[in-house]
Amino acid sequence: MDGQRPFVEYGHKGKRVGKVEPIVPDCGLDVALAVVGGKWKPLILYHLQDGPRRFGDLRRLVAGISEKVLIQQLRDLQEAGVLVRHDYREVPPRVDYTITPFGRTLVEALMPLCHWGNRNRAEVAARVPGVREAAAQD
Repeated sequence: MDGQRPFVEYGHKGKRVGKVEPIVPDCGLDVALAVVGGKWKPLILYHLQDGPRRFGDLRRLVAGISEKVLIQQLRDLQEAGVLVRHDYREVPPRVDYTITPFGRTLVEALMPLCHWGNRNRAEVAARVPGVREAAAQD
């Protein structure tokens, strides 16, 4: 296939938009970004790493995300096999989300990026508009 391998690419609304992107054979970033790409998914996974969370908890923890976007991002992660939605079928409704073992491997891969961000927050805040400077909490 002339040095290209098909993969699924997601657009800004989490919809599959295409395939056929050149890849570097020893770099799986195309695969990882197809699952966790975007602004919110890494933050959602970060907040789920310590155990199940209810929708309302995630809505509060992921500051700035709308309810509609959170619902879509959770669906995308669920479809990718990264998390599981557990509906307790109770009244009032109770639903929580948990990372799967497969999803845990992705969280483990994201943690060095989290640490990098904490170590470099001040420099990035000085160079990139919209990034807040805060105390690192490594």
